[in-house]
Amino acid sequence: MPKERGHKVIVSNRKARHDYSILDTYEAGLVLVGTEVKSLREGRASLADAFATVDDGEVWLRNVHIPEYVQGTWTNHTPRRTRKLLLHRQEIEKLIGKTKESGLSLVPLSMYFKDGKVKVEIALAKGKKSYDKRQDIAKRDADRTISRAMGRALKGRYTD
Repeated sequence: MPKERGHKVIVSNRKARHDYSILDTYEAGLVLVGTEVKSLREGRASLADAFATVDDGEVWLRNVHIPEYVQGTWTNHTPRRTRKLLLHRQEIEKLIGKTKESGLSLVPLSMYFKDGKVKVEIALAKGKKSYDKRQDIAKRDADRTISRAMGRALKGRYTD
C-alpha cells in the first residue's frame, strides 16, 4: 500500500479567528488511539470548545470532541478525553513563558492529516473585545466594497 502524501484538513476552528487575535502559530503532533484515528479519517471531529494547556512541562489538548468509531468494540475511546500534544522542548518552553507572563491562550485552529499523521495547528492568541470584533467586521466590509468598486472600474462599468 503506498504511503499517504499531502495535506487533508479534517476540521477547522473558524470561530477562533473571530474571537482571538492570533499572534503565533505552531504545528503539533497528537497522541491518539486507533479508534480515534479511524473516526478522524471519516472526518468526524469538533474543535468548538477546545483549548490547550501547559501542565508540568507538557502541552495538553482539552475538550476536543472526536466521536466514538461506529464499528469500534469495547476498545473504543471516550469522545472528550484529554490528548497530549507533541512539540519540541524549545517550543514548549516558549509557550510556558508566553502563557504565564502575558495571559495569552493556546487555541487550536485546525486539525489535519499531513503525510498520514494527524497534526493540530495551535495558536498563541489574545482574546478580542467586542469593539475589536466590530472593527474587524467593518474593515472587512469596507475592503469588500472597495474591491467591488475597483473591479467595476476596471471593467468600465463604474457609475458615480
